[in-house]
Amino acid sequence: MTLVPLSPVPQVGRVASYDSPGGLGTVVAGAAGGPADGGGPADGGGPADGGGPADGDLRDEYRFHCTAIADGSREIEPGTLVVFVLVPGLGGVVEGRFVTAVAETGPSPSR
Repeated sequence: MTLVPLSPVPQVGRVASYDSPGGLGTVVAGAAGGPADGGGPADGGGPADGGGPADGDLRDEYRFHCTAIADGSREIEPGTLVVFVLVPGLGGVVEGRFVTAVAETGPSPSR
């Protein structure tokens, strides 16, 4: 059993799945790498491509409810880059809250 530290420190990850009718989804912590660097939602990225934790810890998947989506829309696409916090949910299960989509940026254009 792995203990998950709970704190208000935001996590970076990607939405792994989202079921709109059911209002439930999962987010993968540390899966920040994007498709351009081989770290898309399918493989979650890794430390070498900037998609995972520098210490090489395994990334974990956490559930979230549609009411945890910060913009109030109750909708989010799988693969979306997000920041979120981990909190204890029903039954003591750790889940994501304040799930916030963030804009992906690429390298700055050369001038």
